[in-house]
Amino acid sequence: MQLDFEADICWVLDEQPEIRRSKEELANLLADGFFEFGSSGKVLYKGETSQTIELGEVHMRLSDFDIHPLSDDIILTTYKIYNECTEQFSLRSSIWKCVDGNWKMHFHQGTNIM
Repeated sequence: MQLDFEADICWVLDEQPEIRRSKEELANLLADGFFEFGSSGKVLYKGETSQTIELGEVHMRLSDFDIHPLSDDIILTTYKIYNECTEQFSLRSSIWKCVDGNWKMHFHQGTNIM
């Protein structure tokens, strides 16, 4: 299960930035109870993220991606992002759960590196 997750999520994070612009794709990726502590300091919830906040395409470079299994169906991912537009690095972490064969993000946090 972990290898499938790693291939799928790396594809989404690294090669599919347009998912951020698609409300439907974003809604499919996020669990119903999803929330995020954004690098902006704001707390966002699934309804806000997919309905009221426009997430544009961001040109990022992903590095240091790692998977930390918490159980058979829950995984913590950690990685570093370099935002090419703002020239800012941030550390990212997400908690994912596999439900009915589909990985859903339940929590995400972005922390800017000064």
